[in-house]
Amino acid sequence: MLKEFKKFIMTGNVIDLAIAVILAGAVSQVVKGFVNNIMMPVIGYFTGGVDFADKKIVLSEAVLDEAGKVVTPENAILYGEWINAIINLIIVGFVLFMIVKAYNNFRKKEEAKPTPPPKQEVLLEEIRDLLKNK
Repeated sequence: MLKEFKKFIMTGNVIDLAIAVILAGAVSQVVKGFVNNIMMPVIGYFTGGVDFADKKIVLSEAVLDEAGKVVTPENAILYGEWINAIINLIIVGFVLFMIVKAYNNFRKKEEAKPTPPPKQEVLLEEIRDLLKNK
């Protein structure tokens, strides 16, 4: 059973999947940084300085004691974070669309290249033509 598991885990598909998951996590961090550090300030600039990450609807305020420590935390709907997530999704979708489009264009170019026939076929055609001429 251990040998079967080792054979399964060492197949190309499982390793490719593991690499894809790790790369997806790294790409997620890059996209998140792009959205939070580049896109959201630009969007905030065009919307009059609005920072969506801070937008929320407070359902109940935080309760503090005399020392200023939080007894009961604030209960709020963080709709700004949700807007950031939607923008993140749109950017990721667009980037994936561009990658797939570029890949498909590359594949079309590869398929369009005529491949020369194998030498065996060329030789067989020459033999056929010689036999026809006799």
